[in-house]
Amino acid sequence: MNELKSIPIGIEDFKEIIDKDYYFVDKTLFIKDVLDNGSKITLFTRPRRFGKTLNMSILRRFFEKTEEDNSYLFDRLLISGAGEKYHKYIGQYPVISISLKSMKQPSFELALTEFKRIISNEFRRHREIAESDKIFDSDKEDFLNICNRRGDYSMYNTSLNFLSNCLYEVYEQKVIVLIDEYDVPLENAYFNGFYDEMINLIRSVFESVLKTNDSLEFGVLTGCLRISKESIFTGLNNLSVHSVTDNSFASYFGFTESEVRKLLGYYNLSDCFEEIKQWYDGYLFGETEIYNPWSVLKYIQFALNNKNHIPQTYWVNTSSNNIIHELITKSDRRIRDDIEKLLTGKSIDKPLYDDITYTNMNVKSEYIWSFLLHTGYLKPTNIYQKGIQNYFTAVIPNTEIITTYENTFRQWFDESIRIANKSVLLNAVLGGDAETFELEVNRWLLKSISYHDGYENFYHGFLVGLLEYSDEYLVESNRESGTGRNDIVIKNVLTREIAVVLEIKSVGKGETLDSMCDVALQQIEDRQYEVSLVNEGYKKILKYGIAFEGKRCKIRV
Repeated sequence: MNELKSIPIGIEDFKEIIDKDYYFVDKTLFIKDVLDNGSKITLFTRPRRFGKTLNMSILRRFFEKTEEDNSYLFDRLLISGAGEKYHKYIGQYPVISISLKSMKQPSFELALTEFKRIISNEFRRHREIAESDKIFDSDKEDFLNICNRRGDYSMYNTSLNFLSNCLYEVYEQKVIVLIDEYDVPLENAYFNGFYDEMINLIRSVFESVLKTNDSLEFGVLTGCLRISKESIFTGLNNLSVHSVTDNSFASYFGFTESEVRKLLGYYNLSDCFEEIKQWYDGYLFGETEIYNPWSVLKYIQFALNNKNHIPQTYWVNTSSNNIIHELITKSDRRIRDDIEKLLTGKSIDKPLYDDITYTNMNVKSEYIWSFLLHTGYLKPTNIYQKGIQNYFTAVIPNTEIITTYENTFRQWFDESIRIANKSVLLNAVLGGDAETFELEVNRWLLKSISYHDGYENFYHGFLVGLLEYSDEYLVESNRESGTGRNDIVIKNVLTREIAVVLEIKSVGKGETLDSMCDVALQQIEDRQYEVSLVNEGYKKILKYGIAFEGKRCKIRV
């Protein structure tokens, strides 16, 4: 039996994947469609880890003129059967290729240093310019200064334009410019407080190389969002944008269902298809159903070593979840109600904005939902128009993203409970003040997101979280006592003066909060939950019957 090909986890260089014979999901017809598109500047917006960088590597390896003939890389791939019309472009252009994904620094000064490193590395990759007799000595001096990171700020503003002009002089051929993850420095700057400075830098770089550049053949950019209101793309009338809502280029980012089935068949994991579909499918680019490629490959990697492998949230562990954290921690009740609907499998309808800026991305604005759509946290099931405004019907794509929302909320809620002053709650519980106890619980219920409404174990965990915060009082769950197991017990472990027994009920069809409180209290009596506490020497025992229905709670003592 032939040895199975390795899975290219984290390998984004197309040449390395082919040379080392990794499993490759063939997306090379992307080249054909880029050429057929014919736009001077093309921007592709997709969520993180959906194959943007690999596709940019495919473009570079196909078009770039190098000493080594790279045409063999495309033998037996789909582009090789597209015809001579496309094959003639192989190795014919000087190519500038940079990625801005590493620009995630806490200050503008550090981000600028990283940008200089990125530009310097690309200049060094074209070191033949410094040796060419077609370049003026003064330009060679500037070229070497940038290579050695000695250039001043203004030189880096126009560095890509300068490099393209030099390449055009040397090769007498216009230049292809590839800029990957162009909006990463903008997102990072937004969350770290130097957004305006970064906008000015990126705008200057892009305008010089993409707008006023006679040496440019064409340019391709990738990112998560189309950022235009800050005038990054000012004057680019020939800019062609392809987002998650477009049908064009839809199948080139992420895996289609047929590609996933083929992958699983190759690795003898076809029986895992339904699980993968539940966890990692659900994206819709245009009208094409798409699977998260990173999560599918990670799942396969682990499943090959463990047939009992349990799906995990692979993608969200590699992506920035700042926006989900902001959405949950800074949102109001209206936003949390929308999140609740989504987590319970319902849909919401929101305005659709294609041009999004980080400055208008306040979690309480209507733009937030379009941001979540473009970054992979929502899926459009329908796009329609009201007047001049587009709208979309949104759902959460899959189990992986649902889990992300739930985990992020749980972490925030647990931290909120931990740091809150709950002395009023504790005094009410220990003092037999059911009215104040009930009021405090209902107040916290309003802050929660009830994505497990109706399940007693959800309410159980909710109450334990509220009550578990004092070294003096021990909170126990599901402890055997009398003839059964009580839900929650609170004990003063220092003095043994007082203990509290709490029995929880969830209201079902035909039941009321009042009636279920009575049922809970009767259960405490019938099953003698206080017996073990009496045997331990507790002098005073309070018994609470607690009933929940959605975001409402009733408590009797």
